[in-house]
Amino acid sequence: MQRLSRLVLLAACACALPTALQAATAEHDVVIRHGTLYDGSGGAGGPGEVAIDGDRIVYVGPHAPGHGKLEIDATGKAVAPGFINMLAHPEETLIADGRALSDIAQGVTLEVLGEDTMGPLNARMRELGLERQSDIHYPIDWTTLGGYLQMLERRGIAPNVASTVGGATVRTYVLGERDVQPTPEQLAEMRGLVHTAMEEGALGLSTALIYSPGSYAKTPEIAALAGESARCGGIYISHMRSEGDRLLEGVEELVEIARLSGAPAEIYHLKASGKPNWGKLDALIERVNRARADGIRITADMYTYTAGATGLDAAMPPWVQDGGLEAWIQHLKDPATRARVIAEMRNPAPAWENLALRAGPEGTLLLAFKNPALKPLTGRTLAAVAAERHESPEDAAIDLVIEDGTRVGVAYFLMSEDNVRRETALPWVSFGSDEGAPAPEGVFLESNNHPRAYGNFARLLGRYVHEEHALSLPEAIRKLSALPAANLSLDDRGLLKAGYVADVVVFDPATIADHATYEKPHQLATGVSEVLVNGRLALAGGSPTGAATGRVVRGRAWTGRPGGGCRASSRDWRWSR
Repeated sequence: MQRLSRLVLLAACACALPTALQAATAEHDVVIRHGTLYDGSGGAGGPGEVAIDGDRIVYVGPHAPGHGKLEIDATGKAVAPGFINMLAHPEETLIADGRALSDIAQGVTLEVLGEDTMGPLNARMRELGLERQSDIHYPIDWTTLGGYLQMLERRGIAPNVASTVGGATVRTYVLGERDVQPTPEQLAEMRGLVHTAMEEGALGLSTALIYSPGSYAKTPEIAALAGESARCGGIYISHMRSEGDRLLEGVEELVEIARLSGAPAEIYHLKASGKPNWGKLDALIERVNRARADGIRITADMYTYTAGATGLDAAMPPWVQDGGLEAWIQHLKDPATRARVIAEMRNPAPAWENLALRAGPEGTLLLAFKNPALKPLTGRTLAAVAAERHESPEDAAIDLVIEDGTRVGVAYFLMSEDNVRRETALPWVSFGSDEGAPAPEGVFLESNNHPRAYGNFARLLGRYVHEEHALSLPEAIRKLSALPAANLSLDDRGLLKAGYVADVVVFDPATIADHATYEKPHQLATGVSEVLVNGRLALAGGSPTGAATGRVVRGRAWTGRPGGGCRASSRDWRWSR
């Protein structure tokens, strides 16, 4: 019997020997060796290696078998899932330069577009889209959100890209840019547009409720559109109606929309805006935690700066913008209307979200103009320009809009550094730049970006993790990868795990740093050495490869996937909390 057992054992070993030899000599497309692996779950990092075949991770563990056609030595570096930019605005910058260099250099592998979106478009929207272009010029040869995303993929892009469908976009398609309310028939048409966009791959519905025409939408309208998104497996995500004086009311509306629609909801760029409102953060956190405890999934994202960036439209009342940009400018040229607008801009307790009031003219920084004659004002404050022109800040703001023919890009200094630091550690908060993805060259130098375009993610890891220890490195990586992937219902991204998409970043956690400033914003972050998107190098040795590594990432209702399409009810989907 013992002899028989030995023979069986020898036979088993002999059979296993070819398999073991195959593993030892296996050739992979990429092997990342000798790094410290952070898998995205929030667990502690440890030594290990990653093997990639095609666009998928095939091995994560202590020693990858075989060898790679490409071997990356990650000694002394962190290896993590690619970072997800939860609110990105490279809609135009990707057309001008598909490398998305400002974000790729920070380890971003997925750009999620939101607020207003690049489709659906009717003939008038396409016409206005061409007329309103500024530094970057391009044809508009698509009419649907899906068509825009396919166009980007055809042109070639380094990062992956995904998009929500904008509530204001479908509103404009049906109602124009007027302050009117939809009839039942018009609301049904708007819901149909959301449904179509979701089946084209949108991840959910997004709104920007301080800006016209989004601000004209009432809660029931938004809930109806969010409900359509929910039954298509999508999220509701919003720049709330207020981030300042009515911050808590804004959160209540978001929670109510989530409750009515059945959709999980996210707060865009979480903040308490304006010094009088800094103390509201505790109540905001308590309200979100209470909703989560009640089974309503509420999350948020943020950028790691004390200034926001938008336009001078956020300094003027919504009623004067009724009808869109061109109508707004014409209204401002009327002396009586101008006087009324100035009076409202100076009102210390406005009924609308006046960012310039809380930032003050010294805290309002001019970033972007279309008119070449005004570009020399880039980088100056509204206070300085007003003084030079011998007029009030309100008059200067109005004149700049009229002279430039745009909303004028500005940064508003509004937030508390203590609040920003605290928000970075909240377990349900991920990160988004709320910016384009430019490069420090060419057309992008004609205007200034907010420095968050070049530094948002590196600043989190370099300043708030490495220097200030506001949160741990494993937790920060979770909040840059697995958390946003789960919030967006992306079931094969956000983790270093066999079978997952091979979006991977290699960086030095001791040296990663942002360098962009408000004065000199076009400066790339440093510390990231390699970025793989779908298993291919977009960044190698800290330099862009120029390869078109990115793809469109689509949501659960996309009809191109098995089981795609919208359901009868939001209850047919499950969302993680």
